Amino acid sequence: MQVALRIEKADPPDRTDLLIAAARAVALLCLDDRAGADGPWAAPMDAWCDARIRKIARRARGAHWQAAQEVWGVTASHGDAQARAFVPGRVGGVDARVRRLQIGGTDVDGELPSAPSGAVGTLVLWINPTLEMTVGKVAAQVGHGSMLGVALMSRDEARAWFDAGCPIDVCAADEDRWAALLEGDRRGSAIAVRDAGFTEIAPGSVTVIAQWAA
Repeated sequence: MQVALRIEKADPPDRTDLLIAAARAVALLCLDDRAGADGPWAAPMDAWCDARIRKIARRARGAHWQAAQEVWGVTASHGDAQARAFVPGRVGGVDARVRRLQIGGTDVDGELPSAPSGAVGTLVLWINPTLEMTVGKVAAQVGHGSMLGVALMSRDEARAWFDAGCPIDVCAADEDRWAALLEGDRRGSAIAVRDAGFTEIAPGSVTVIAQWAA
């Protein structure tokens, strides 16, 4: 799955807003009716889920961002930030309008909050405090976390969450909270994202932990 992060040179978005937009775009795409059993996106989505799930975040701006809106996918926003998740496909078959977007240059300013908003019905995605990752890498990880986090919800909760636009908080965990979240993953009250290690970090690294604020 390719994810485009809108980062205009003259007016880049806030880091937290951009990561929330990326995570929300992935969740909205995965839960979209078009990705369901009888939808036009069903076959590529099923093939992706049955294989090794990968995500690649790219930088988009100006006319290239506008052109990317024509490719199958879902655009989400948060604050002044926007991101678009595209229906997945083979690495060699990426649409030219997406392929020409840069993979590097995704870093933007901003500090992640250390605590969630506390709003009921929000999926909280906690970032590992011990890893050094670019914004693009983190965007891919929170996108994965938003997918896995749905497993923490009941069917009715997942439907209500989708209907509400998939509200998400992205936060930086401190080491004590991270240890508690890892224990929550072991107990089944939270879900961890473990990276395959293709880029930036070692295979098996836990990058994000999703926690459901029911």
